[in-house]
Amino acid sequence: MRPVEELGNEVEAARAVLKGAEQVVVLTGAGISTDSGIPDFRGPEGLWTKNPEAEKTATLSSYVSDPELRQRNWQRLAEGPMWEGKQPNAGHRALVELERRGKLHTLITQNVDGLHRAAGTSEERLVEIHGTTAKVRCLGCGDTAPMERALGRVRAGEADPSCRLCGGILKSATISFGQNLVVADLHRAEQAAMACDVMLAVGSTLAVYPIANVVPIAHQAGAPVVIVNAEPTPFDGLATAVVPASISEALPLIVQAGDW
Repeated sequence: MRPVEELGNEVEAARAVLKGAEQVVVLTGAGISTDSGIPDFRGPEGLWTKNPEAEKTATLSSYVSDPELRQRNWQRLAEGPMWEGKQPNAGHRALVELERRGKLHTLITQNVDGLHRAAGTSEERLVEIHGTTAKVRCLGCGDTAPMERALGRVRAGEADPSCRLCGGILKSATISFGQNLVVADLHRAEQAAMACDVMLAVGSTLAVYPIANVVPIAHQAGAPVVIVNAEPTPFDGLATAVVPASISEALPLIVQAGDW
């Protein structure tokens, strides 16, 4: 990552691509939320690096087979929701500005923190490809409910709250290891990639599949690719512009161009 002050040419190249766009598809990853105080998962300060059991909790087979693991997880959540107090940063708000200008086709996020919603991205433009921690889903019948409702039951004494409709196991409405993506969400993301006139990848390593495929899909369909990420990605070579800087600093400079 370089200081944004040293990246004038790169920022201008990215801005020029977006200036002429009308149907921008955005893919965001963990990097857009780090400036909001949300760590990534596997970095030196990552959630799973510091708490290996959290990674085990995110593995579907472990979660389903180990009631004690579920109970400890519910207790941790009840003591303080995972993203409590975290707020959108300038990067999230820049993408809301992109929508306000009528340029945003779809925002696909790999994040489960809900900060795009909190910033003001419209429901109809948003695909939370890995789900959300704001809800719980029954692994039996698929019913969903607000996370806070389940946490209220834990605080009232239920160690491992079950689905009130079918008695099935509840978990956060996120995609765990060993769990398939929602087919409709993946299809929507791929269709958006084929329809866009710019693919903007922000804060993603572009190493998590199948969703990383939306970048080459867009490129093969003729859309230029812009990548804003602190570290190199596997698709930097096919991008029209790459900006290796702090996302909360660089993205507003790229998106909030006064001459659009």
